[in-house]
Parts: sequence; structure tokens; C-alpha cells
Amino acid sequence: MLSMLVKSLLIWLGILVLAIVNGALREAFLVPSLGQIPGFIISGVFLSLLILFVTYVSLPWLGVRRVNHFVAIGLGWLILTVIFEFSFGLLQGKTLAALIEAYTFKGGNIWPLVLLVTACAPYMAAKLRGWA
Repeated sequence: MLSMLVKSLLIWLGILVLAIVNGALREAFLVPSLGQIPGFIISGVFLSLLILFVTYVSLPWLGVRRVNHFVAIGLGWLILTVIFEFSFGLLQGKTLAALIEAYTFKGGNIWPLVLLVTACAPYMAAKLRGWA
């Protein structure tokens, strides 16, 4: 059980790094060249695909095969992501209202869908592998 927790945390940390790089690329290239709405949508879709890919590839290493474990890992990733987003945002001096706005689909932001993918990714990857 501890091994599963540690491995799932390591996978989430890898996803976190990819999400940060994705956000930096969005702000540096996508939004300036395509505009805010297309930039946010493309970035969100790409990040969702990255999350699914990383989860699919890492699932054998994770070593779990029970549906309740896939669900628990996804919910854990969701909770960690939301805690990280709010903690990091508050440390940057953002207001709570500004942080909550990211969850409203405003201006092409599809962050709530990315969070849904994050929560469902272990189960979806297991389904794709025929494990669930």
C-alpha cells in the first residue's frame, strides 16, 4: 500500500512538472500568437492528453489492478492538484477570488475539465489497458 502511495505521488509530481511547463509554453507562445481563448483551450486539451499519456505509460509500474485503487489515486491527484493550485497562488499574492475564477470556464479556460481528466485518468488508463 505504501509503495502504491509513493509511486502515485511520484507520478503526480511528474504530471505537475509537465503542467508547469505547459502553462509556461501557453503564456510564452500560444496566447501571444493565437489569443487567449484558443491558447487556453489548446493548452488545456494538450495537458489533458499529457496526463492521460503519462498515466497510461506509468500504470504498469504503479502495480495496481483494482478499480477502487484507480479511483482513489485519481481522487488523490485531484486533491493534491487543487491544494497545490491554491497554495501556490496564495503564495504569489493572488486573491482567493482570482484563484476561484480559474474554475469558471471564463476566457477559454478549461481548467475544470483538466481537473476532471486528472481525477479520472487512472481509471481511464486502466480501461484502455483492459484492466478495469
